[in-house]
Amino acid sequence: QVQLVESGGGLVQAGGSLRLSCETSGRTFMGWFRQAPGKEREFVAAISWSGGSTFYGDSVKGRFTISKDNAKNTVYLQMNSLKPEDTAVYYCAAPKPGTSVTPARAWDYTYWGQGTQVTVSS
Repeated sequence: QVQLVESGGGLVQAGGSLRLSCETSGRTFMGWFRQAPGKEREFVAAISWSGGSTFYGDSVKGRFTISKDNAKNTVYLQMNSLKPEDTAVYYCAAPKPGTSVTPARAWDYTYWGQGTQVTVSS
């Protein structure tokens, strides 16, 4: 069982920044997804356990950065140049340890955090 606890969401003006954190009890590949009201869950970013490989959704490339601190068992999502369309509930996710994933495929992830709301005002 992998436990995930997100933090760092909030309200920010367009053009601003936020950093989300996800504390994990596992040593696995990690992903961030988001879901806006009435929309499907969307892939945001993912990172290998070593941190050597990162992946990003097209809508956030160049603005968001995923990173991790293995000493703290924490994955971060630094979000810059935020836009109103970034408004969503953000979830971190992890697959079963030892399983392979396609980073952008939500159903490859078994464990999900409770979500944290990010609201970007125009």
